[in-house]
Amino acid sequence: MSTMSPQKWAENVIKQDEIDRYLIDGEDFMNEDLIKRQLQENTSPSKEEVEAIIQKSLDIERLSPIETAKLLNVDDPEILKMMDEAALEVKRKVYDNRIVTFAPLYCSNLCVNNCKYCGFRKDNKEEKRRVLNMDEIKAETEALVKEGHKRSIVVYGEHPASDVDYIVDSIKSVYDVEVPTGNSTSKIRRVNINAAPMTVADLEKLWEVGVGTYQVFQETYHRPTYNKVHPSGPKSNYRWRLYSLHRAMEAGIDDVAIGALFGLYDWKFEVMGLLYHTMDLEKQFDGIGPHTISFPRLRDASGTDYSASSRYSVSDEEFKKLVTVLRLAVPYTGLIVTARETPEMRREAIKRGSTQTDASTKLGIGSYSEQLTEQEKEKQQFMLGDTRGLDIVIKEFAEMGMITSFCTAGYRCGRTGDKIMNLLKCGTEGKFCKLNAVLTFREWLDDFASPETKEVGEKVLQEELKQIENDPFFEDKKLLADFKNFYERIKNGERDIYI
Repeated sequence: MSTMSPQKWAENVIKQDEIDRYLIDGEDFMNEDLIKRQLQENTSPSKEEVEAIIQKSLDIERLSPIETAKLLNVDDPEILKMMDEAALEVKRKVYDNRIVTFAPLYCSNLCVNNCKYCGFRKDNKEEKRRVLNMDEIKAETEALVKEGHKRSIVVYGEHPASDVDYIVDSIKSVYDVEVPTGNSTSKIRRVNINAAPMTVADLEKLWEVGVGTYQVFQETYHRPTYNKVHPSGPKSNYRWRLYSLHRAMEAGIDDVAIGALFGLYDWKFEVMGLLYHTMDLEKQFDGIGPHTISFPRLRDASGTDYSASSRYSVSDEEFKKLVTVLRLAVPYTGLIVTARETPEMRREAIKRGSTQTDASTKLGIGSYSEQLTEQEKEKQQFMLGDTRGLDIVIKEFAEMGMITSFCTAGYRCGRTGDKIMNLLKCGTEGKFCKLNAVLTFREWLDDFASPETKEVGEKVLQEELKQIENDPFFEDKKLLADFKNFYERIKNGERDIYI
């Protein structure tokens, strides 16, 4: 942990040379005038145009900005329905019939930034500040593991009290926790983080301790809005944040995650910004783009009324449309819908191709181990729309005919970066994931499910087993025999076996 004062520490965060190296002819990849022109010039596409664009998505090819702008400008209900159906088909083709779950773990809410929409901002006197120590982080992790979670995204404010050394220690602490489960133990197998932009040297430290995905949201790609809502602190530097994931890739972290906070500026512009961000990562890193894209909506937070006063609030219909367009625009990239949304809107997002979501989410620092049941506005970053537990959420997914996956095999088998991108683009990764989804769901049903959830989950599991048995891919690749062996071993009490 740094001994500098917060102000002095903040002044030393940004390294200009770690921005400049990614610029092309001194310019970044966000051309706002071009994006606005593309949106203005590609209105009212015909059904035939949209069908051709959809076919490209179904072929697992990223759309161009002009193609994406055309989809964003579709208003015809019949064509929108066609797009929604295609988005789900794309999701099933790439990711099969599964949904991945995780839980956020907030470690600190001290921050040197002053984001106008955020409860963590420096000048918010209503926020109750806290930084968890390593024992407290382990207690939080234990509470998550006891519910059955295998993945967590650990979240930090930007502050010297939660600098890179603290983050490194926290990642180790989460991985260290093992909880007895039946004849074995259970633990968090994948630690992702949502943290402030860092230098390449600091990011290398995270890579060395086994960080999973490194997630940084640009919040808004519109410069004037960005400058308005981020008036001070390191986060006020647009380009430092814009190239945070480029630095992560350079440091060896080849699973990175982007996102925009919808409601700060025009939602169509933000979708285009996410696309251009994807394109630049792919351009500069041999085709490796973001592992996931998130699209949270602005929500109420302590000490600010920004969400209520924003002129760019995104309606439910607009939200559903932006999810559909993102799924079609970047067909091979995971989409995360979060507990900011209500249960109803999460279901709608999943029907349109979302692949990951959080469950049993608590944002208050220390809330899991303290077993808090109510949201406390002054202790968290923003308010949630869905606080249901993991068992209830999984039961709902099963009732929708979907299998919940706790698989982390790809990361441990080296299927990351260019390897997973290539497998996703050809539709093969979904096959491996189907097998591992079944294995991990078998584990979870036996170890953690309520009787009601297990009953519904078993029906989904049997359908998945039938599909695996009848799919020649698994026999051709000589995977079926190993899978059957692993499945029986898990039924008999072994854990963490994967293909």
